[in-house]
Amino acid sequence: MKKITESEIEMLWGEVGPYSEAKISINTRILDDRVSRIMLEVEGFINPTTFRVIKKNQDKFLDDPMLCQLLETAVYRGKGFGYHISAGTEEFHDNRAMGRARIRLDYMRETIIKMHKFVMKYYGIEERPAPQGKESNQDLKQFSLKNWKVR
Repeated sequence: MKKITESEIEMLWGEVGPYSEAKISINTRILDDRVSRIMLEVEGFINPTTFRVIKKNQDKFLDDPMLCQLLETAVYRGKGFGYHISAGTEEFHDNRAMGRARIRLDYMRETIIKMHKFVMKYYGIEERPAPQGKESNQDLKQFSLKNWKVR
């Protein structure tokens, strides 16, 4: 377990633990006076401390191709945005495209959670219970976009 500095805590983005994001964006491209196409983009933002700790310990993740690819392709966007990662952009024609985007988002989410768990163990950060009135961490682990219906 390594002692965490104040600047490393600040760059975790969470109050006392790591915070990152993974999301699907629906982008509408407008050309002249009409919609030319709709794109689905799967992307994420990794807090700087998590990314740097994982990068420094990447030899422990050689058996995880998703994480290795994330480390190779992430782009630093500054203190407030951290490391940007992309799992691709695809034109939205039908629900199959959304299904593929959901699968990529699930992989990204699980990879980020794996990174956060490593960083928490690395610094000795204990898992905190969910605040009252909110879903528990276990409930959130069960959440999957695969169950969502697109109309």
